[in-house]
Amino acid sequence: MTFLDLVRKSAWRKPLRTILLMVSVATAFLIYGLTTSFVDGSQGSSAASDDILGVMSAAGRTQPLPISYLNRIGAEPGVAAVGYMSRLRGFATVEKNIISLSAAEPQRLLSSNGKELGLTPDLIGALGKDRSTVLVGRALAEAQGWTIGQKITITSFDIARQDGNRDWPFEIAGIFEGENASTDTYFVVAQYDYINALRARNRDTVDAFIVRPQPGVSAGELASRIDELFANSAAPTQTRSERQFLEAFLRQYADIGLIVNMVIGAAFVTLLMIVGNTMVFAVRERTFEIGVLKTLGFSGFWIMALILGETLFIFLAGGTMGLVLALLATKITGPAIGLVFSNVIFAKALAMVILLALVTGALPALNALRIPIISAFRTR
Repeated sequence: MTFLDLVRKSAWRKPLRTILLMVSVATAFLIYGLTTSFVDGSQGSSAASDDILGVMSAAGRTQPLPISYLNRIGAEPGVAAVGYMSRLRGFATVEKNIISLSAAEPQRLLSSNGKELGLTPDLIGALGKDRSTVLVGRALAEAQGWTIGQKITITSFDIARQDGNRDWPFEIAGIFEGENASTDTYFVVAQYDYINALRARNRDTVDAFIVRPQPGVSAGELASRIDELFANSAAPTQTRSERQFLEAFLRQYADIGLIVNMVIGAAFVTLLMIVGNTMVFAVRERTFEIGVLKTLGFSGFWIMALILGETLFIFLAGGTMGLVLALLATKITGPAIGLVFSNVIFAKALAMVILLALVTGALPALNALRIPIISAFRTR
C-alpha cells in the first residue's frame, strides 16, 4: 500500500464527515472565487489599462468639457491619438433594464482604444453608414437577445431630445467582442454627431477625452501636462489612467477591495476553525492506530506527513469544487454583472488551498507526532 493509498483511506474513514468538510471548503472557495471575480470585473484589474488616459472635468464626472479642448490635447507632445465620448444612460423597455451608451466619433474611437474594445475597420465602417446606427457589446447583446439589423429604442434618464422626447431609436450595425474575456462589453457605442445634433442641452460638449500616449511616453507625466493646459480655464481637467478612474469611481460608493477582503477573511477564518477542530478530534479518535503504526516502524514525521496529506486531500477536493462552481457562475452570469474569473485568481486560490491545508493540519499533525506508543496503547 502506497502513501497516497493510506491518505485516501484515512480521509474516507468516516465518509460523511469528510464530505461535510469538503462542502465547507468548497463554500469558502466559492465565496473567494465570486468576490475576487467581482473585483476583477468591476475594477477592471485584468482589462483596464494604465496607459490609456481619460481626461474629465476636475469638478466631477457629471460636468461636461468643451469639445474645443480636442485640438489642444491632440497637439500636446507625446499624444499618439485622442478621442472623445459622451455618456447616455437609459433603459430599454422597462426602467430596471438599464443600458449604458457611449457616443463617440468612430475613427477617433478606433485609433484611441479600438484595440481594447475589439473594434475593426469593418465594424467602424458599419457604424458610419447611418447616423442612427450603433455597435453593441457581445455581453449586452447576449443578455438582451439583440442581433445585427435589429431596431432598438433606449429611453434616456437625463438627456432629452430638442422636442422633449427622451426616446432614442437606433439600429444595430454590428457587435464588438472586446480584446479578451475580461473586457467590459456591456454597453452600446453610438455616433457622437447624432446625439450631439439632437440633444436639447450641453451641445458641443463631451464627458471625457480618451488619450493614447506614444510608445515610450510616461502616462503619468503626460497626464500632468494635459491638466496644466487647462489649469486656469473655466473648466479645468483631471486626467487619470483607465485603471485609476475605475478604482476611484468605485471608491465613491465604498472601498470594494476592503469589503471583499473582510468577507474572504471571515470565510477562511471560519473554515480554519471548522476543519482544524474536526481534524484534531479525528486524530484523537485514531490514537491507538497511530500507536500501532509507530510500533510497526513508521516514524513520527512519516505519520505527521500522513495527517498533513489527509488535510491537503480534503482541501484540494473541496477547493476544486468551489472554484469550478465559481467558474461556472462567471460563465453563466458573469458578462451581465461583470464577473471575471482569470488565471491569476485560480493561481492565487491554488496557493491558498495549499497554505490553508498546511496551517489547518499543523496542530493535529504535531499532536500525532508527540503521541508516545505506551500512551496510545492505553486508549484501548
